[in-house]
Amino acid sequence: MSKNIRVAFIGAGNMAEAMISGIVKTGTLEPHEVIVTNRSNEERLLELHNRYGIQGMVRDRLPIESVDVIVLAMKPKDAEQSLLSLKDQLRPDQVVMSVLAGISTSFMEEHLQSGQQVIRVMPNTSSMLQESATAISPGENVTMKNVKLAKKLLKAIGEVYVIEEDQMDLFTGIAGSGPAYYYYLMEHIEKTAKENGMDPIQAREIGAQTILGAAKMMLERDESPAKLRKNITSKNGTTASGLEALAENGGGEAIKAAIEGAMNRSKEISEELEKVAVLQ
Repeated sequence: MSKNIRVAFIGAGNMAEAMISGIVKTGTLEPHEVIVTNRSNEERLLELHNRYGIQGMVRDRLPIESVDVIVLAMKPKDAEQSLLSLKDQLRPDQVVMSVLAGISTSFMEEHLQSGQQVIRVMPNTSSMLQESATAISPGENVTMKNVKLAKKLLKAIGEVYVIEEDQMDLFTGIAGSGPAYYYYLMEHIEKTAKENGMDPIQAREIGAQTILGAAKMMLERDESPAKLRKNITSKNGTTASGLEALAENGGGEAIKAAIEGAMNRSKEISEELEKVAVLQ
């Protein structure tokens, strides 16, 4: 991507590090073009500097005027204070990106100057391996140039999808919380294998490779998941028996309930944060 773009992270936790790691490792930006800040934990800032070669500084020293993109990566409860502290320091051409759960574009716009460009971002934890499924929802004032800039930055941690903001809670239920569903599945694969005499570490590798292979089939083939499932399901065969057991034990309904449960909680978090902001 074009150089001379500077990005500053407000917050130095795991998600900020995952994004920094991807941006630096892929050469999306040079280390000197990335700044990470927190309130006062200089030890953590030094750790990130030593690991990635980026600049680290406490929040109060951040030269806001020198950066193009500000990434909000602190705890969601601190978002309002951070936005208000930025309000009078930002130029209209600067972009504020939030990776915080429950923080809507309208919430950001209401706490910044009129016309400020904001983008809501939802990565997942696979960003640590540059395999995230990341959604972005631009605010009302974002230029197409800056949407493209956000996509290029986020491609450093995986695939990027531009979605309508009213679908962000659903995306959270599918992709934001999704890795945990697969880990939960793997826990049970490992446990069942152990109970039946297989080494659990070997079972973990077998199960993970199976999930990886199935994911690649879905991404690289034109068939729907239903068609791929039918392709390997012979009448009265082992796969058919396993699928029948899944259905009888509510497997499909459990998956639906997991997605909708996470989706509904995402909506609740947004509502709770907006209520707190109104009361303050």
